Amino acid sequence: MVLRMLGLLAAGYAVVVALMFFGQSSLVHLPNVPSRTLVATPERIDLDYEGVNFAAADGTRLHGWYVPAPEADRTLLFLHGNAGNISHRLDSLRIFHDLGLNVFIIDYRGYGQSEGRPSEAGLHADALAALDYLEREHGVPTAEVVAFGRSLGGAVAACLATRKPLAALILESTFISVPELGSELYPWLPVRWLSRLEYDALACLEDVAGQEDVGRRVPTLIVHSREDDIVPFRHGQALAAAGGAELLELRGDHNRGFLVSGEQYTRGLARFLSDLPAVNTAGDEADDGDTRASQ
Repeated sequence: MVLRMLGLLAAGYAVVVALMFFGQSSLVHLPNVPSRTLVATPERIDLDYEGVNFAAADGTRLHGWYVPAPEADRTLLFLHGNAGNISHRLDSLRIFHDLGLNVFIIDYRGYGQSEGRPSEAGLHADALAALDYLEREHGVPTAEVVAFGRSLGGAVAACLATRKPLAALILESTFISVPELGSELYPWLPVRWLSRLEYDALACLEDVAGQEDVGRRVPTLIVHSREDDIVPFRHGQALAAAGGAELLELRGDHNRGFLVSGEQYTRGLARFLSDLPAVNTAGDEADDGDTRASQ
């Protein structure tokens, strides 16, 4: 009887391991939670916007919103987390709009109204395509784009900065890597051995920090809450250390920390943005380090 029970337990464990190995993309990418349906537009919060359809390099059709701000001199590329779609981020659109930023928020492949199926390589390609769209259609050089990523989107943003020059990076509630976080969420599984996804934000930030040796510095802000119930605070601390970045500490859980923190959050963002070199009218950053971007 004992041997039979042990055999059943071993078989059950093997099944779980197999499901984790072959189905991990569906555990990380959650476009149907709560759904792919757009439940609102920026009009609900009285913001003008442009619905955008563009294509990734492999031809996958993508969708997003371009939300302009009056007299904005910075454009923010918004890369959201692993669940939901752009219509679930209206609170953040309002915050960044009020900070004086144009915002381009996109749905990755397989999310919202974007075609295709999500994958790690695909999400990285989608972020590159969004930068290309901003430069092609709005004349915004990549070196003037602030990339913002929340949770999974933070890993996408960090790795984007290793491939394109950016004005700045803001990573909010982001993990070190999928294997690192997975090993904490599932300590009873050999996650590091099983993981076929990386989303290695730490390694990408280390690469970005290394670019300072060749004269390319990307100012970076890490935003994290000690009360984060999904991604432990130590992940934010590690990312800040790796990127030589400022750490803005929030209150509240993983999904609502930025709302719970309120003015503390917006003041921290405003301070970081105001310290970025100003963009001159020719589209190049001013050389005078004492010139500050208006907010």
